[in-house]
Amino acid sequence: MSSKNTKEFARQLDKEDQLSSYRNEFHIPRDENGNELIYLCGNSLGLQPKQTRAYLDQELTDWAQLGVEGHLQAKNPWMPYHEFLSEGYAKIVGAVKSEVIAMNSLTVNLHLMMVSFYRPEGKKHKIVIEADAFPSDIYAVSSQIKHHGYEPDESLIKIRPREGENALRTEDIAKLIADKGDEIALLMLGGVNYYTGQVFDMKTLTKLAHKEDICVGFDLAHAAGNVKLELHNWNVDFAVWCSYKYLNSGPGSVAGAFIHEKHHKSNLPKFAGWWGHNKENRFKMPDDFEAIESAEGWQLSNPPILSLAAIRASLCIFDEVGMDILIEKSKKLTNYLIELLETLDSDKINIITPDQRGCQVSIQVKKGNKTLFDKITKKGVVADWREPDVIRVAPVPLYNSFTDVYKFYHILASSL
Repeated sequence: MSSKNTKEFARQLDKEDQLSSYRNEFHIPRDENGNELIYLCGNSLGLQPKQTRAYLDQELTDWAQLGVEGHLQAKNPWMPYHEFLSEGYAKIVGAVKSEVIAMNSLTVNLHLMMVSFYRPEGKKHKIVIEADAFPSDIYAVSSQIKHHGYEPDESLIKIRPREGENALRTEDIAKLIADKGDEIALLMLGGVNYYTGQVFDMKTLTKLAHKEDICVGFDLAHAAGNVKLELHNWNVDFAVWCSYKYLNSGPGSVAGAFIHEKHHKSNLPKFAGWWGHNKENRFKMPDDFEAIESAEGWQLSNPPILSLAAIRASLCIFDEVGMDILIEKSKKLTNYLIELLETLDSDKINIITPDQRGCQVSIQVKKGNKTLFDKITKKGVVADWREPDVIRVAPVPLYNSFTDVYKFYHILASSL
């Protein structure tokens, strides 16, 4: 047996981990006997930072003591509260502050972005998306296609991996862009595919698409806070993300959006709401909409402050640690996990996540038998089953340890 297949080896890696102390900054779920569970589900719902309660309590206190005056007089005034998140979000997605905004939910933001960036005309009316994209994205783009009077059967291109492969090849997407560029209006991919965990080459695909006059947007639900992003430098047109996975803001918390600054003063159509109106005269209640010339111009309504407070609590940790060091640990965790998994019976499981990945590793169970997932769940593993045959696990660098990875491997091996 390799020394890597021991608890002692994992513990030594934890001793060498400069981020190990951050685990103590999060609430780790426990079983009925008080034992910590092996939580590998941060790609579905991130754990709660311990400081979140204090951030929420501050706003509850100000609401109780100030009522409506809290909009201007709270310790953290509510009127501009969303602006407190801009710098943190900009660092995470590789943007300038004016390009990011915390608002709405992910799918709502996706629709708002497509109002501006999906402009089908003549022959150029098609949208490209992964065939196994998260269903909500497919529903959204399909409904936008219908809204413009087209049919998804004709206007939605679902790209699939080659026969016998699990991941999409960049060269295949590039060929599609080159061959069908005069028909494609929008390239709309997940930055990280939710099912396989594949990270797309967003920089290359954006450049290729723009050569064909194709708008480019990304759903970063599984990328924000997980992988290196440089949306501004990559010249991406727009992106959307949720905040409750790797960004640890709580279930259903407010989402985020990126709109490249080159579009801020454009005449792109957009749905309007008063929170996107010029701040200088917003409360003079003018009849005509005057958009803020930043990502804020796409806002509709004043956001829920308690949700923003939870996001802010988590972003403070990201500001302190930085994405580069998080990604470095993430690679070490997933490399260690895959090394261990490769010692197991390949007739029963198969790793479908490619080398281009973030935290998530997707384990395909041969014959689609969910019994294995049920077994590891009963033994204290919190992971994620996705039909028809995949167990998704995500060792998150902020709060997962190498010992977590080893324990998961040990439980999986014994369950096989």
